[in-house]
Amino acid sequence: MIFTTTNSTTFITEFEEILGRGKMDMEHVSSIVGNIINEIKTDKNSALKQHIAKFDKWTPESDADLKVDTKYMEEAYNNLDNDLKSALHLAHDRIRVYHEKQKPKSWFDDEPNGTILGQRVTPVDSAGLYIPGGKAAYPSSLLMNVIPAQVAGVENIVVCTPTPENEINDLLLAACHLCGVENLYKVGGASAIAAMAYGTETIPKVDVITGPGNIFVATAKKMVYGEVNIDMIAGPSEIGILADDSANANHLAIDLLSQAEHDEMASSILITPSQELADAVKIEIEKWLPELSREVIARKSIEERGAIIVTKTMEEAIHLMDQIAPEHLEVATVSPFELLPLIKHAGAIFLGHNSPEAIGDYVAGPNHTLPTGGTAKFYSPLGVENFMKKTSIISFSKKGINEIGEACALIANTEGLTAHEQSVRVRLDK
Repeated sequence: MIFTTTNSTTFITEFEEILGRGKMDMEHVSSIVGNIINEIKTDKNSALKQHIAKFDKWTPESDADLKVDTKYMEEAYNNLDNDLKSALHLAHDRIRVYHEKQKPKSWFDDEPNGTILGQRVTPVDSAGLYIPGGKAAYPSSLLMNVIPAQVAGVENIVVCTPTPENEINDLLLAACHLCGVENLYKVGGASAIAAMAYGTETIPKVDVITGPGNIFVATAKKMVYGEVNIDMIAGPSEIGILADDSANANHLAIDLLSQAEHDEMASSILITPSQELADAVKIEIEKWLPELSREVIARKSIEERGAIIVTKTMEEAIHLMDQIAPEHLEVATVSPFELLPLIKHAGAIFLGHNSPEAIGDYVAGPNHTLPTGGTAKFYSPLGVENFMKKTSIISFSKKGINEIGEACALIANTEGLTAHEQSVRVRLDK
């Protein structure tokens, strides 16, 4: 763990290391991923089965084995513990309500001369959703990807998830049933991304691919971008915390570990002007680690990718955190809303002592698929707009084109585009 202050002579070097946390060695895996994509494009289902046998250690006997029968989803849902079922419904409903409010509207503007300009917003025809299933299963990610696609109005939704040893998480199946998913495929990694991008005999080609994954998935999404749209290039999970003396060190420690337990490559960063709080949090982390079911993963993450920085002021802390632009940002201070206008870059911001990042992962409502590695400076959380597209609407009246057509023709003439110029001039009154 980096434990430092902004007064330290080594701080600049240490901070540069933190800023570089999101770098993924895509170049190292690009040739592997490229081969996987080409094999799927060429051999389709045949290649899929070979990849599943190689990476997930089971061999589909037929094309039908690639798809999960909806009866298993219903069975998993019916067998859920009542409390867990209620929790799943709560998450589903809150996520849907939040995303309903995101839906953009079409609009039209009538000018006095009869010209009509506008924007029509429509859903894509099909979406492919990737749900991780390697080191852990994430039914919550299923909800976070399916629901905004459904709110957008996408008609054809395809879900792919890896199934090591041909095993699939029951809660994921139950979540699929709750969401009404009909097309769930037992395909993971770069193979799944390629299958959804180019299509196979079983898996249809889609228009947009969303969802998190490992470096192979991220690299594959980057490579197929242009053939399809994607949400973002997501890396390991991360949390940033801004805190003052009013924060509870025990709470902050477990909040930092809530991201560390995701992945050895996850980043957990606390920035505070309080040396006393920084010292206390470091102690509390060590107390919590032995209590975690994923202690080995969390410990490696904290040791290799964790950081606690002590600043001179809260303003300095905010400035540093903005450069980091974390996926998740907790503001654990006396008056968090007063600091909100000063914060520019974060995927999701959690304000106040009772707003842990973990509640955003499941039941708060906003999407938990967020930009990582500093990309919150230009990417947004996954949302309804990822599954929609905008079309410009233009309708000129005779009076309207007469009013501005000459200016258009003049610009076209200056650019040397005669046909452009004349296509306007032939419509103008002489």
